[in-house]
Amino acid sequence: MGYEAQVLCELGSERQTVLALLESQELVLRGPLRRRFLIACMAAPRVDRGALTFESNDGDTVALHLGDELARKWLKKIQTPPPPLAAKLGIGAHQPAAVLGPVTDSHLAQALHGATTEDSGRATVLVVMLHSMGDLEAAVAQHASMPCRGVWLVHRKGPDAALPDARIREAMRERGYKDHKITGVSAEWTATRYAKPSQ
Repeated sequence: MGYEAQVLCELGSERQTVLALLESQELVLRGPLRRRFLIACMAAPRVDRGALTFESNDGDTVALHLGDELARKWLKKIQTPPPPLAAKLGIGAHQPAAVLGPVTDSHLAQALHGATTEDSGRATVLVVMLHSMGDLEAAVAQHASMPCRGVWLVHRKGPDAALPDARIREAMRERGYKDHKITGVSAEWTATRYAKPSQ
């Protein structure tokens, strides 16, 4: 979950009040100053007189006047590397996932490496990449025979996706599932974790 604040921003010679959004990989400015800064490209992030300050990769100094406490909180988030995808999915050698269908995203394939099982009874979660409603139906059918409650449905990002998030959520809720966690997978893919109905 990201941080959000309405804040005075100094960007080079400009001073404007903006909506600042600190996400896992980038800082987004909205309003009179519209910019995106990748956290990995921020130079010398620091708290300076109550402002979160850093140098952008194009040489500008950026200062968000958040106040000392909030600026330190944002700085800590910037300086803390995000957990690996496998940790976000809650999988590993001792918490293996069952996988249904092909995995076509390299980031997901890397996260699954060494963290899967062919024994669906041992799996702590089911992972499925969705390309069509047929894949969703297959996921629900497979999951029904498994003891684990969770299933990660990996789907393309954005409203123009062939299988939009809203349609997936509606279909899963109709089947009694509840969505309770979302994580980015890559630039093109995101994942939503659903829990099957209690027996």
